[in-house]
Amino acid sequence: MQIPITGYAAAANAASDLVNTSPTVRATTGEALPDPDALAAFLAGHDLRLDAVAGGRSPSAEDLWEVHLLRREVRGILETETEEQAVAGAAVLTGRAALRPVLLRDGDDRWQWHVPTAAGAPLADELAAVAGIGLLGTVRALGHERFRPCAAPGCRGVFADVSRSGRRLYCMPDLCGNRLNVANHRARRQAGSEAR
Repeated sequence: MQIPITGYAAAANAASDLVNTSPTVRATTGEALPDPDALAAFLAGHDLRLDAVAGGRSPSAEDLWEVHLLRREVRGILETETEEQAVAGAAVLTGRAALRPVLLRDGDDRWQWHVPTAAGAPLADELAAVAGIGLLGTVRALGHERFRPCAAPGCRGVFADVSRSGRRLYCMPDLCGNRLNVANHRARRQAGSEAR
């Protein structure tokens, strides 16, 4: 697999989404990666064609277990207190499968940095390298302050905000943001009906 360094935002989003598949975050809906098929769907949803999967092998129960462990590591990096801790943690993740960076031509015949992964690396190690590159890229381009907890009350989600504006508030905007908007709307309606 070739991980484009300039594609760090997509990798950081995959890392954030991976963390937020946990039942710790999804208290009401539960584990979002309950089986190898869900893991395969997660990878496909993030356009991750890891060598283990692209080589024709579907994720196994062992892959799933290793990805669940990886999820904890990524969460720990997103919760670090300093840039140095984040960089050290992300470098460890990257080193699980990544080789030295190389220059490759893109579709427009321009040179781009890529980080290849070792042939035959386990799925979780390749996913760790993707997460590591995403988190390192976020710190390098946007700063450690872009690693944030979800602003929704009661949510335990964390994420790397790679948005242009840097104003993202929710780990899962479509879930946490909508839930909060609905609650605020109901509160306004309730307050309006009580005022009548």
